[in-house]
Amino acid sequence: MTRWKSTLGLLAPLAPLALSGQTMAAEPPVTTVTTIGMIADVASEVGGECADVSAIMGPGVDPHLYQASARDVATLQQAEQIFYSGYSLEGQLGNVLARFAEITPTVAVAPSSIDTASLITVQDVYGIDPHLWMDVSLWAQIIPTLAEAFVEARPDCEAAIQANADAYDTQLEALHGWIEQSIATIPEAQRIMVTAHDAFNYYGRAYGIEVAGIQGISTETETGVADIRRMTQVVIEREVPAVFIESTINPRTVQAVIDAARDQGHEVEIGGQLYSDAMGEAGTAGGTYIGMLHANTRHIVEALGGELAPLPAPLEAWAERWDIPAS
Repeated sequence: MTRWKSTLGLLAPLAPLALSGQTMAAEPPVTTVTTIGMIADVASEVGGECADVSAIMGPGVDPHLYQASARDVATLQQAEQIFYSGYSLEGQLGNVLARFAEITPTVAVAPSSIDTASLITVQDVYGIDPHLWMDVSLWAQIIPTLAEAFVEARPDCEAAIQANADAYDTQLEALHGWIEQSIATIPEAQRIMVTAHDAFNYYGRAYGIEVAGIQGISTETETGVADIRRMTQVVIEREVPAVFIESTINPRTVQAVIDAARDQGHEVEIGGQLYSDAMGEAGTAGGTYIGMLHANTRHIVEALGGELAPLPAPLEAWAERWDIPAS
């Protein structure tokens, strides 16, 4: 974790008196539309009062299957800038975004921010696993990309935006370390998480836990009887104590594995509902990017026999805001 701050130098040095939240925008906030909440929340933190950010896809929405509505098109038409993840995450919406890129500044934040050497390749139509937000150290790399776009749109806000970017980067660095420490407390034999689909490969690689998805990278593929049988055998042979459902996917496949394992004499429970392709409801801790990863980690660690590490100091204000115990 030695390169967290390196890309933030893309923006010019700030005046010493520039503090986050103290510089008001000389112009109206830049109207910004994103596809997924994991971009929108980061953009809101970075843009602050200088950006009016909204996401097309809300809680519980599966981006793999999403189709743009007439209302979405109207929203995109009002945008001064558009951010999307890329690597085919947004499915058919990608065609709409390509057309808007001809008339509105439009940025695919993952390809624009994250080195290709850090990507996980997969043997399906995607080619690249697009769930990069599951590794906080990777997703933090979109911060300078967003900051640059905001400064270009609102130059008078440069000081406030840079201060926001620095502060939020510090929070994400702390979150990354907290997840590492917490996952490490799970007994090694139980360090395997079984989920509905393969959305957690980056999480598993970053934090040292094996990941097994019943379904593939995309939810467009159908889960078959063979997939259920395969995962049931994994659960039984590894003596997995808990499996996880996801907020954007019908839990029937996970329940089928639980039932099949029970029929063969192995009891396994649902360890909790994880946020995978979408965050939680707005106005809740789970409706923030930090809260999404915090909630997922809490469910995983507690269900698999570990113990959560105390929250580090940079996350104390976030925890207090959402009434979450720091230890």
